[in-house]
Amino acid sequence: MKEIYGNMWDFYGRDNYIVCITTNGFVKKDGTAVMGRGSALEAKQRWPWFPKALGESIRKNGNVVRIFNTSEDNIDGIVVFPVKHNWWEMGNLELIQESAKDLEAFAIGASDHIFILGRPGCNNGRLEWKDVKPLIEFLPDNVHVITRKVII
Repeated sequence: MKEIYGNMWDFYGRDNYIVCITTNGFVKKDGTAVMGRGSALEAKQRWPWFPKALGESIRKNGNVVRIFNTSEDNIDGIVVFPVKHNWWEMGNLELIQESAKDLEAFAIGASDHIFILGRPGCNNGRLEWKDVKPLIEFLPDNVHVITRKVII
């Protein structure tokens, strides 16, 4: 795992980069996933079809890491990285660690790609980076954890 600063969306669509958005596992009655804040909201704004696709996937496969194609030519995609089960909860450290293990498998299998992940659970999940970082430090060097804030 490497730590970097910037905007994750600056990497979307670049060759060999995959953006990871943090999500929750709540599916509304209409079948759409709740994507109301953070990188999930940004993804929903880019792809209005995405909440329905994610909701269907959660109902079928559970609240787990998965890859979605975001273009018709299947070249571009994003990874969904669950950090909590319900939108109103704090980030779940156990779920974050499980998601990191799944992301590790993807990253090892696609070692020619760089995965860009925001600090999971640290904004809308209300967790502290000092508590999350030790749980995901095992991620390989092709996973870059990004934050927009420069910490001095």
